[in-house]
Amino acid sequence: MKKVLAALVLSFVFAGSAFAAVTLTYAEVNPLDSIVGQTATAFKQKVEELSNGEVIIDIQAGGVLGSEAQVLDNILGGGDTIDMSRISAFALTSYGCQKAMLLSIPYTFVSREHFWKFANSELAAQFLAEPHEIGLPLRGICYGEEGFRHFFFKDKVAGLADLKGKKIRVSDDPVMTGMVRDLGANPTVVSYTELYSALQTGVTDAAEQPIANYRSNRFSEVAPNLLLDGHTLGAIQIIIADTGWNKLNDQQRAWIMEAGKYVQDFNAKLSAGEEAKVLELLRKDGVNVVDVPDKSEWVKACQPTIQANTSSQAELYKQLVDMQ
Repeated sequence: MKKVLAALVLSFVFAGSAFAAVTLTYAEVNPLDSIVGQTATAFKQKVEELSNGEVIIDIQAGGVLGSEAQVLDNILGGGDTIDMSRISAFALTSYGCQKAMLLSIPYTFVSREHFWKFANSELAAQFLAEPHEIGLPLRGICYGEEGFRHFFFKDKVAGLADLKGKKIRVSDDPVMTGMVRDLGANPTVVSYTELYSALQTGVTDAAEQPIANYRSNRFSEVAPNLLLDGHTLGAIQIIIADTGWNKLNDQQRAWIMEAGKYVQDFNAKLSAGEEAKVLELLRKDGVNVVDVPDKSEWVKACQPTIQANTSSQAELYKQLVDMQ
């Protein structure tokens, strides 16, 4: 009788643990219909499929948990309200990640194919491991991209000369700030969540984003002039905080990493097709789209920032460039 009761107790305990799902809160600054929003949804679905509901991803989109910088400050400050996030790769530069800086250097990636050669290489694994290796309480799971980043303006522009004196919104990042100065404009730090109103009120004259985010966030309503200079590819990565990682057992961690591999491929296919569709919709919406077929003068203008931010990692940067 005692053996039967013990077996029943063990069965109850096992059954109870099987249904004790772990929930990870995932912060995303953009809406769910953006490329990165759809990537987050695909990641959520794959994790929950692989784990049979044992791990739940709770996506908080649209910036409700703050800007990228605020999310990172929360994680790095020891907060436990955010377990995961999708961030721009260069966002980690401000926290000591030197390799991450190379992904934001203007005119480094000449095409999507160039970026994906990197993202699927052993070199990319080194970049993803950097935050944890330097002691930050987070680790990279996978890479993705949201298309090339372009400038958009309140007033019409025709080329590089028209950037002179313009107040262009930047994140608090040395590479972005330097690039905008190189191009003759005035870098203006504005939180991403305040960008729409900053454009609307004239705090800033222009900004830059991948075109999918430009449309999803309705920036075209206040800045309807898009200049396709493609200064950087919007490299992204999904990260998990140590607080989130420590909630998981070895099997659950394996599911997270497997979902990362899946969503990296998902993102590559999504982004390539989505950008062309969005650009067509923007033209139909009446956005003034200006092509930049020859970027040589832009590249030349940005040399001070390129050289200043790659000289200490010249060999590594050359490996990145040579992947094209």
